[in-house]
Amino acid sequence: MEQNPGRDEPCYVISVAAKLVDLHPQTLRRYEEIGLIKPARASGRRLYSLRDLERLRKINRLVNDLGVNLAGVEVILNMSERMERLQDEMDRMRAEFEAEIERLRRELGRI
Repeated sequence: MEQNPGRDEPCYVISVAAKLVDLHPQTLRRYEEIGLIKPARASGRRLYSLRDLERLRKINRLVNDLGVNLAGVEVILNMSERMERLQDEMDRMRAEFEAEIERLRRELGRI
C-alpha cells in the first residue's frame, strides 16, 4: 500500500486539531493519556497529522454515534489496524503469486 507522506506530517497544534475534529482539547489530551492517539511532539507541543485527525474522527464516531466505550474503542482500533496489515500482506502475496504465474506461463510458452 502506498503511503502519502502528507498524511503523516505532524502539523496541527492541539487547538486547531480539536476544532477540525469538533472535540474539546481536553478530550484529545485524555485520548492521548489512555493511549488512543499518539501525536508527535515538538518543543513540548502536541502536533497532529491528518492521519491522527482521521483516527480522532473514527474514535468520535464510535463513541458518539455507536455508543462504544473507550475500552471498546481501543479494541476496535487495534483490530482494524491488524486487519489493514493483513490485507496489505494478502495484497503483496497476491501480486507475487500473479507474477509467478505469469513467469511460469512465459516459460511454458517457450517449451
